[in-house]
Amino acid sequence: MSDQAEIKLPGSGSKNLVEGEYPFTQEDFRNIAAMLHADAGIALPDSKATLAYSRLAKRLRALGLKTFKDYCALVASQAGVEERQKMLASLTTNVTRFFREPHHFEHLKTKVLPDLLAQAKRGGRVRIWSAGCSTGQEPYSIALTILSLLPDAGRYDIKILASDIDPNVVAEGKAGFYDEESCSAIPRDLMKRWFVPNPEDAFKRWGVGEAARDLVSFRELNLMGQWPMKGPFDVIFCRNVVIYFEEETQARIWSRYAPLLGPGGRLYIGHSERVSGPATALFETDGLTTYRLVGGKA
Repeated sequence: MSDQAEIKLPGSGSKNLVEGEYPFTQEDFRNIAAMLHADAGIALPDSKATLAYSRLAKRLRALGLKTFKDYCALVASQAGVEERQKMLASLTTNVTRFFREPHHFEHLKTKVLPDLLAQAKRGGRVRIWSAGCSTGQEPYSIALTILSLLPDAGRYDIKILASDIDPNVVAEGKAGFYDEESCSAIPRDLMKRWFVPNPEDAFKRWGVGEAARDLVSFRELNLMGQWPMKGPFDVIFCRNVVIYFEEETQARIWSRYAPLLGPGGRLYIGHSERVSGPATALFETDGLTTYRLVGGKA
């Protein structure tokens, strides 16, 4: 085989990967996957071709484009910077709900917050980071957990940073409105005390009350880029986020969290995730998918 020989892969060339209104070839998919990986570190396997098509076909329709080849050319160009961000947002999965994986919030409430809130009452600071916060249910669940123990938490130096790569979900989190179904997992006493009904809203959504809202600051942040925050954080939630990254990238993310955690700092991760790589020497298990910085205080 000469150096110039081209290896043809199944579905390569001009053959469409997905039947639909727009031509969508293996080359188109690989270009999109390469840009997603470069921008966000997210690996998009071939099995996700149909998902990519269904989500991005809406963008082609909105732009009046005829082919994915044209779309790839646009998002790869300087003129397509804004559309590239929309492509990224379209391909980022945002599945979340209040008090998802409730054992984490029970652990936070019973093992972590008592000491942290006592620290705050003595004039200390408490910092918690919800990394990959999606539409805000996770950071607001943290805020509700804090308020259940310290109703006047707003009087103290307690802050929750909520970050996500997708500006659309960050905006939803800032708005803080959720329908009845979304709120179904919130304990009724917390719902009654810390949420505000909005009868004038056409969707009958509930708004996060001022006390919980004031504890949370939303920011747009790419975990693959620079992190402007310096910490230290007492707690980091990064759940069901790194599962979209390759193993090497996952290990790098875990290692970057460690220097931002204070003594005894906790890291909560998703049910299908495990701390890996060099970071395994930096953390010890402290419960189900819960880790504590090695050498920290209890």
